[in-house]
Amino acid sequence: MSKKTALLFPGQGTQYVGMGKDFYTNFKEAQEVFDRASEVLGFDITELCFSKSQEELNKTSMCQPAILVTSVAILEVFKKYSSLLKDASLAAAGLSLGEYTAHVSSGSLAFTDAVSLVYKRGVFMQEACDATRGGMVSVIGLDDEKVEQICREMATFGVVCAANYNSPGQVVISGEVMVLEKTSALAKERGARMVVPLKVDGAFHSDLMTPAGSKLSKELDLTPFSPPSIPIVANVHARYVSKPDEIKASLARQLNSPVRWHQSIHTLILDGFNQFYEIGPGKTLSGLMKKIDPAQKIKNIDTVEALENIMSSN
Repeated sequence: MSKKTALLFPGQGTQYVGMGKDFYTNFKEAQEVFDRASEVLGFDITELCFSKSQEELNKTSMCQPAILVTSVAILEVFKKYSSLLKDASLAAAGLSLGEYTAHVSSGSLAFTDAVSLVYKRGVFMQEACDATRGGMVSVIGLDDEKVEQICREMATFGVVCAANYNSPGQVVISGEVMVLEKTSALAKERGARMVVPLKVDGAFHSDLMTPAGSKLSKELDLTPFSPPSIPIVANVHARYVSKPDEIKASLARQLNSPVRWHQSIHTLILDGFNQFYEIGPGKTLSGLMKKIDPAQKIKNIDTVEALENIMSSN
């Protein structure tokens, strides 16, 4: 019986200098992905990923295309040289930015269009960050409802909301810096085990991203989408999206709506998906899976060595 396999793609924050370099060096399929992206962007994305400073790579407008391109390069090699996906029933999901990679994997969004879109998305988000000082804080040890209640109480002081439902007991909140400080203090009073500020430029997935969402919506309208060849779970409601119009609407809403990640994973698990591959830089999604459902099998592929280990063990 074929396994039901889900491909998971990481989002912003997973970038590191050198990501994808071993794939680029060893596989022409990866080289072609990076080279096509450089043509679209008008700058050398291999230089950005392999040899620029971490500070340069961390810029929102830079890391978003870099992560997408690295993830797609790894996916192309995985598809070409492994038989693990050939007979599997597939689905895909991605965390925030990673949702674009999921659509590329399904054929609903052309790779070159995705590169252009996520670069513009990063620019629009950076503009929104520069307009209003915001941030994000990970609240650990409180359930979703308690975090939502705290945010409702603190919203009288300004913008603050639940932004990422990463795993049960881990919710990232987003908003204006001063309000986040007050909200973090209240979360500790209410029993949060840890409150950890994230190293991000601004208040992603909050109302402070509304201007970016409006600009992105116009770009999405101009971009052709197709029905996906495999089921794709959208961040905004943790349900499948299949029609081009609903895909565009969900991606536009995503910028100022919470990412329902653990709910998205549960959607896949309830549908019988029992083998997960995290494809792209880092191991963030594998770490979250251990908290969402430790019984699930997940393997991350961000180096050639990791891919070889997976292929040799099957």
